[in-house]
Amino acid sequence: MRRRPWYRLAVLFGAAALVLGACSGSDGDSEGASASGGTTEEAGGGETAGTDGDTVVLTEDGESVLAAVQAAGTVKCGTRDALPGFAVLDASGDHVGFDSDFCRVIAAAVLGDAEKVDHVDLETADRFTALQSGEVDVLVRNTTWTATRDGKEGATFLQPNFYDGQGMMVKADSGFTKLADMSSAVVCVAKGTTTEGNAASEATRLGLSWQVQSFDSPELIQEAFQAERCDGWSSDRSQLTGLRSSYPDGAASLVILPEVFSKEPLAPAVRDGDSQWAQAVNWAVLATIQAEELGITQANVDQMKSSSDPNVQRFLGVAVGSDPVLDPGLGLPTDFGYQVVKQVGNYGEIFDRHLTPLGLERGVNALWTDGGLLYAPPYR
Repeated sequence: MRRRPWYRLAVLFGAAALVLGACSGSDGDSEGASASGGTTEEAGGGETAGTDGDTVVLTEDGESVLAAVQAAGTVKCGTRDALPGFAVLDASGDHVGFDSDFCRVIAAAVLGDAEKVDHVDLETADRFTALQSGEVDVLVRNTTWTATRDGKEGATFLQPNFYDGQGMMVKADSGFTKLADMSSAVVCVAKGTTTEGNAASEATRLGLSWQVQSFDSPELIQEAFQAERCDGWSSDRSQLTGLRSSYPDGAASLVILPEVFSKEPLAPAVRDGDSQWAQAVNWAVLATIQAEELGITQANVDQMKSSSDPNVQRFLGVAVGSDPVLDPGLGLPTDFGYQVVKQVGNYGEIFDRHLTPLGLERGVNALWTDGGLLYAPPYR
């Protein structure tokens, strides 16, 4: 369901105080964004109480977002098309990558079909406006969860699907082996983002006199980097790894220095004020983590439905003994966990499919049982 122009104007210039501004942030592509801090009514066109006390944002047609998605039979997922490993277009024009698969995870959970996704490619500056206006239902675009974005972008951030941090990439023959070597260096970053501020702050902390230059896009940074107008290229390490893999002079010509100097939890986001839709999306993401912890994979998920483990049974939508199939009231089908794993895979499978080939290690993105940060609340 496409949003009407008048509705988008109402979203952006609503009757209540809707403030437009710039809110910078460092993400998977060190992205900035316009900020729009508004109330639920401004962002969603209306508000009502859900049946279980959930807050539900109504569309201009009087539907909740969850109901609208289910009625439309597709999830409008805000993403991108040019970050290797996370979201790119393949030769046939299909979206492939880690974030692209999490769009499919949401569709599998909500609609029972991972392919019922409308991948909406968004420019950096447009992503939050697109979310607020209802042009997209959910943003899965390597976007960093920050306090300012929580407070001013009209967005609710959910379970991070990738924990990242800012780093520095240099040419392999530069002679730089650590940040402290880069005194008086020219460091290139994306314009209007906290990547720029993070780089300046790190230089101050280290007592270095970096000249930070900003560009409108990673493509322009790459051109400047190849022309030797930049000594270093700073962004999230996952993005640097992806861009390094497709660098025209070959990945071996670049080195990512070992230091990490920021926290960048990359997380899906939905519009503020709709806890029903937020819970549905959140538990779709959490299902990939829970499945890996339970040892459930695409290959064994059908076999695991016969497991005697009640945790596995509940997760896959199987009755436990004489108890009915668990329906926790999330607005999702009772077998959503099964659909997510069967059609897309568990978290480890998605990671290995797209990020391991780039050389990214699990690190903090490992399960909590393996020393990482990934931890799903109990499904019961």
